[in-house]
Amino acid sequence: MRIVIQRVTEASVTIDGQVHSTIGHGLMVLVGVREGDTLDDMRWLAQKTVNLRIFDDEQGVMNRSIIDAGGEVLAVSQFTLNASTKKGNRPSYIHAAGHDLAVPLYDAYCDEVAQLLGRETKRGIFGANMQVALVNDGPVTIIIDSRLKE
Repeated sequence: MRIVIQRVTEASVTIDGQVHSTIGHGLMVLVGVREGDTLDDMRWLAQKTVNLRIFDDEQGVMNRSIIDAGGEVLAVSQFTLNASTKKGNRPSYIHAAGHDLAVPLYDAYCDEVAQLLGRETKRGIFGANMQVALVNDGPVTIIIDSRLKE
């Protein structure tokens, strides 16, 4: 699995002209599931998400997690995180997981983050055409890949 975490002052998902989910201060997380990903990948990424120290402490040093900061999380599925651009100029999504694997792992990730955080994880709708809006705070953007463990 791959995730892109962005520290935000606000974020929202709009579907068919209607706001579906919105958060204030917190994390906007794009979630991409690949073929072969497992519950272990999901759990590792959920732990990283809630424990990553990317919020400022009293001295202005990024030393606090989303738990410490009391922020919210909005997670949106995004199969394009698994694009391969090795050959040509049209991305290939051959490594992106199919619906049968991707939906349960995305849902499990959202549920695990909510449990670890102690509050609801806001979501997009898997497979929907979503308009995602956010104000990146910093900007702070972190890419994490469960296979690379970095």
